[in-house]
Amino acid sequence: MPPAPFKPLQPSPAAPAGERRGVMLQGLDKVTTRTSRFPVAIGDTLTFGTLRISVSECMVNVPEAPAEAAAFLTVVDNKPGQSAETLFSGWMFASSPGLSALDSSVYDVWVVACANVAQASAPPSSK
Repeated sequence: MPPAPFKPLQPSPAAPAGERRGVMLQGLDKVTTRTSRFPVAIGDTLTFGTLRISVSECMVNVPEAPAEAAAFLTVVDNKPGQSAETLFSGWMFASSPGLSALDSSVYDVWVVACANVAQASAPPSSK
């Protein structure tokens, strides 16, 4: 049987009026054992503990392919009194959190899905 043809990812669908394209992320603070879900619009940066998570894009599979979401994220740790350290910069895939999630000594972060985010005057923050 020949291999299935490659189905490329495409940008998530346009958001309706009053919303922006974005991604739903989930984070775990290993110190407090608190799990949080947070939407982040493309182009925005979210603060989660000492992490600054910037979202550049969220892509989904074409409709005829199995469901998949992938987001391009940059995660920088800004520990007080230390230089900022980039912990992750690249594509995270919702279907493979064990392969592409951020797993640091204090935090885990992974992609849940592409999602629309309500327009806001300031980027969200979660501490």
